[in-house]
Amino acid sequence: MPPPALLFDRTNIKPGDRICVAISGGADSVALLLAVHNANTAKRDALGVGLSAAHVHHGIRPGEADTDQQFVEALCARLDIPLHLHSAKIPERVAKTGETIEEAARNVRYDFFASLIATGEADAILTAHTLDDQAETVLMKLLRGAWTEGLSAIHPIVQVPPQTPGIRPGKILRPFLNIRRAEIEAYLNQLNQPWCEDSTNTDTAYTRNRIRHELIPQLRDYNPHLDQTLANLAELAREEEARWQIELNRLLPQILLPGKPVRGGGRSVSTAPGQSAVAIELDRLRSLDPALRRRVLRAAARQLGARLSFDETSRLLALCGFLTLPTVAARTGAALHLSSQLRAERSHRELRLFLQK
Repeated sequence: MPPPALLFDRTNIKPGDRICVAISGGADSVALLLAVHNANTAKRDALGVGLSAAHVHHGIRPGEADTDQQFVEALCARLDIPLHLHSAKIPERVAKTGETIEEAARNVRYDFFASLIATGEADAILTAHTLDDQAETVLMKLLRGAWTEGLSAIHPIVQVPPQTPGIRPGKILRPFLNIRRAEIEAYLNQLNQPWCEDSTNTDTAYTRNRIRHELIPQLRDYNPHLDQTLANLAELAREEEARWQIELNRLLPQILLPGKPVRGGGRSVSTAPGQSAVAIELDRLRSLDPALRRRVLRAAARQLGARLSFDETSRLLALCGFLTLPTVAARTGAALHLSSQLRAERSHRELRLFLQK
């Protein structure tokens, strides 16, 4: 009798691909590895991919993390799936970089995934993010004041550019994004397949855990379908951002000017380090609707490697005379000091953004 099926998104997986499943030992990643393995060995409509797995030992939970790795090694050996292992010392990294533990662990994982793609071990890395993860991420982003692109949360596919010339790009795929965690655990129970429980998943010192165990259960009293609603919001935000990006790609080359104007016409562009600059004519900004105006300003800052907050964007709009703020003068010669060493100056005709290092 064939094993029970757990349907996952196969859209971006094609025969011949080298697929690597990221597995921690938790229920979601164990289910993903089993689901892909079973689909790959099915007698009908098999995936036809080269399958491997990847596990990272973060060095955070002594003893418990060793047990997780041993579990993953045994599972992959039973399924005859090649396993790529990576060990890290996250607490030491955090002490050096100032990252949070979650940030450091995620960065280490994704650097490892990128290296597997760069060395040709994989064309795509599959991670087991679920609809529950998506809902939690949207809510976390919303609480932190994210813009629309932040509310798009976990993307089903992320392109990984090549690290060296001649290596084809890879991708990160999330084929479980439409599957609930309860479905996954039911699938594993049908298979009598155990999994590892990460003790930190119940530690409410972590923001995500407080959202998962405290906030979302309360919000479900207001909307029993909250998780799906938040996942729908992420999909809408993702589509909106894709549409806006098309518009910005069309408009920005016409509206962003390099450097600053000089007498007699033309523009002066400095080649000195730390002197990158772009400018926008105030009349061109005035002709845009408010939504596009905000996006143009944020895109201009991104071209200089800076990210504008909501408040900083509002201050720029006030500098240009499109908003009134008591702390910002909308006049020629006025300037603003923004974060990430970004500076803004207003002339009679232009808003100029530049980095001051």
